[in-house]
Amino acid sequence: MPFLARAETVGSLLRPHYLLRARRERLDGQITQQQLVECEDRAVHEAIRVQEDAGLDAITDGEMRRVSWITTIPIVADRLHEAPLGGFTYRVPDEPSWFAFWRNDAGEVVQRSGLPRAFMTQRLRARPDQSLVDREYRFLQRQARQRTKYSFPAPSYHRVFWHPQYSREAYPRVDDFLVEVRDYLRDHVVKPLQQLGCDYVQLDAPNYGQFYVDADVRHVLEEEGHDLQAELIADAELDSSVFDGISGITRALHVCRGNGQGGIWSAAGGYEPIAHDAFPRMKNIDTLLLEYDTERAGNFQPLRHVLPATSVVLGLLTTKKGALEDAEALKARVREASQWVPMELLAISPQCGFNSAGEGNRLSAAEQEAKLRLVGRLARQLWPG
Repeated sequence: MPFLARAETVGSLLRPHYLLRARRERLDGQITQQQLVECEDRAVHEAIRVQEDAGLDAITDGEMRRVSWITTIPIVADRLHEAPLGGFTYRVPDEPSWFAFWRNDAGEVVQRSGLPRAFMTQRLRARPDQSLVDREYRFLQRQARQRTKYSFPAPSYHRVFWHPQYSREAYPRVDDFLVEVRDYLRDHVVKPLQQLGCDYVQLDAPNYGQFYVDADVRHVLEEEGHDLQAELIADAELDSSVFDGISGITRALHVCRGNGQGGIWSAAGGYEPIAHDAFPRMKNIDTLLLEYDTERAGNFQPLRHVLPATSVVLGLLTTKKGALEDAEALKARVREASQWVPMELLAISPQCGFNSAGEGNRLSAAEQEAKLRLVGRLARQLWPG
């Protein structure tokens, strides 16, 4: 029976100021790699204690060793670690595509065209000396006093790194590339995690909430020739297949609508466009963690398409702002969702990470901790015993 964490967080936590400073100093050559690792160790230890004190049921390392949640590929801002997958180069595409729709609190588009983006230009190269599991999970496992969770980008998200012009020589079809990424993640991340005793593995897949639900984004992708219905079905089947033949762990998938630095977002729209075709195809997914903190995520009705044995973690608290949500209003929303998914299969969390990229969202460490404590408290009240 898969474990259901009634109270948890999606993944990343705000980086402490000393860690951000150490990362800058390492880039400038002012400190050694070992000194940076010691700062990361300290930050992970503090992240663990914050989550345990808040009463969360599954503990992450806060992604303190990452500059971005997209840890499988090189990140321009991070020259401190080699990424575990090679073969990418950075280019400025002629058209910004979906990347142009990042928006601020007011819904105004933040101009992001002209920025270099990573694209697969060579055959995928796995770097065995850059193991994500060794770099990140082993320390978390040693330091945490309770169940741990490890998250990484879903294979389907890597669709954004295949370009019809830049990538075709290496991979004539995007599906060929995605299958190789899937196989790498299964063999070099999921299986080693399971061997170490990690029994909660989460795929991060904002692509479902970005590419398939927002009308503006859909229009641009369709104009580029994307068959979004076919790609949605392929994504769901691909992500589920990561766990083919793997049991005895909780297999989870997280969906949001973009969580950029400073709390910007990239999509608006409910789950209805994806629910019918995607949720039933995720047969190897035990838990869905779904963003539900604003009206941009729509209502709970699409949850009727979730498979009967799949649990749903409702991401009801925002990580983009510091104001603390009303406890009774959150309880009412959980009870509303129980019209579509049984109460015993529901749980609660923030809607996304607090620090998915860069220097994180615009709230303080104290505000972050207050939200985590509220999650823990509500879980004990809603699901006593």
